[in-house]
Amino acid sequence: MGADLFESYIGSIIGAATLGGEDPKLLAMPMWLAACGLLSSFIGFFFVSTKEKGDGWNTNLTALMFALEKGMYIANVLFLIFAAVIVILLFGPESEEGWKAFVCVVLGLVSGMAIGKGTEFFTSFDYGPTISIKDRARTGPATVIIQGMGVGMVSTILPTLILVGCIVGCNALTGQYGIALAAVGMLGTLAVSLSTDAYGPVADNAGGLAEMAGLGPEVRAKTDSLDALGNTTAAMGKGFAVGSAVLTALSLLAAFKEEVTHSNKNLSFPIWDPIILAGTLMGAMLPFFFAALTMMSVGKAAAEMIQEVRRQFREIKNDKGTTLLQAIQHVTQHGSINEEDDVEPDSDRCVMISTRSSVKEMIAPGLYAVFSPLIVGFLCGPRMLMGLLAGCIGSAAMMAIMMGNAGGAWDNSKKLCEKLKLKKTDQGKACVVGDTVGDPFKDTSGPSLDILLKLMAMVSLLIAPLLDGMEDWEYWYVGLILLVLCIIASVVLMYMKILTWQDPLGSVQEGAAEAKAAPAGAARPISPSVKEAWADNTVG
Repeated sequence: MGADLFESYIGSIIGAATLGGEDPKLLAMPMWLAACGLLSSFIGFFFVSTKEKGDGWNTNLTALMFALEKGMYIANVLFLIFAAVIVILLFGPESEEGWKAFVCVVLGLVSGMAIGKGTEFFTSFDYGPTISIKDRARTGPATVIIQGMGVGMVSTILPTLILVGCIVGCNALTGQYGIALAAVGMLGTLAVSLSTDAYGPVADNAGGLAEMAGLGPEVRAKTDSLDALGNTTAAMGKGFAVGSAVLTALSLLAAFKEEVTHSNKNLSFPIWDPIILAGTLMGAMLPFFFAALTMMSVGKAAAEMIQEVRRQFREIKNDKGTTLLQAIQHVTQHGSINEEDDVEPDSDRCVMISTRSSVKEMIAPGLYAVFSPLIVGFLCGPRMLMGLLAGCIGSAAMMAIMMGNAGGAWDNSKKLCEKLKLKKTDQGKACVVGDTVGDPFKDTSGPSLDILLKLMAMVSLLIAPLLDGMEDWEYWYVGLILLVLCIIASVVLMYMKILTWQDPLGSVQEGAAEAKAAPAGAARPISPSVKEAWADNTVG
């Protein structure tokens, strides 16, 4: 999220500066706003505090949310005061142009806050959408997933209307430059907004540490309630990230149009043109492709981790020859740990697998994100590339909002079951399944789509001088060379088994029947024909 929002932050400044580059005042304004936003954020930090007493699930989460938001409100008010001073210094107190630009900054800032509050409604377990997912869990995991998908899809309405209103209003005031300024205004107090978003993982890990340390249930209740608050703040941050990404990408798109029409002012981009419409369709497809790559990458990385854990259960032994599996079976049967049979697992290897997989699995998405605008731009021309970017912005924004909000709602529905003492019931277990689906939604694929649309817009702006005034298919041979290179890279990734349908746990199916054949409650044997299988179901 830090990389995502920082990219939006810098991209919005670049877009505004490019659009206002011919006027020194318009060029300077986004730089000055960014500097004042940092100062406002520093001051806002000191107002984050609360007098709430920790009382587990009975803690007033609304009061805690206000404690976090208080710093943002103070920073935003100060930012607007500083923005007004900037307008007076750059344009003069009587300048209509300057105050219109100020209104665009206000619209961007208010839109970001409104998107965050709308996201809170769809993801906090104090409101109907998340409660409805918990209620659907009474009929099993399938209905939990269906309801969560529905909540995520409905949640796209409010952010879309807010963004449309902001874009239309800013365009009416100062045109495309106003939209870019709105993005700068939305991200002006990013330092304090990002800190609020980062609170979620901190609270989550605090709960994990409390559980591993064996602390009492009252401590875990407090950390779980704070974790639920963190899930909401994280979801709000993701909604804010999508809104800022859309405004940033639009400003970069406008800057791209300016750059490619310097030599040929007659170059037009009507949406009904077949070339542009074809590019729009292709751009709308790309977010689905990227979301698929990242979702499947999560599955493969998890499978590698499971494979390693199963291997350690079978093979890691202590000095007496006791395996990790036998030590766990002793705990399951007797309810206590035999210190003589204690076995230390190799957690470092699991961390290594996770780190390696996260880097390796991102090679393909990164490759296609960079090559797509290059291939389309040179092969077909700037007009199809404009359509590609427009289609990608619309499709990626909707998918990112849906995935982020659905994932947050699934996560907090599980927390709500824990709050209501339903964790060990079938209803609670169904919500856990939904949370498992939601994690790659809200933590992997959703945020990656924000980065996709900005990265493609930035690459397009970078090559815009090379495409300036170019007609359709003029440099098709350059695009064809890039396409061939992309195909060769894809073949290499297939050879390296990075792009593959093969699952690391595919061989486990062979031993599943033997595992099920074992009597209930018995220590089920490991199939010797399957090297990487461990199918023991007696361990909780």
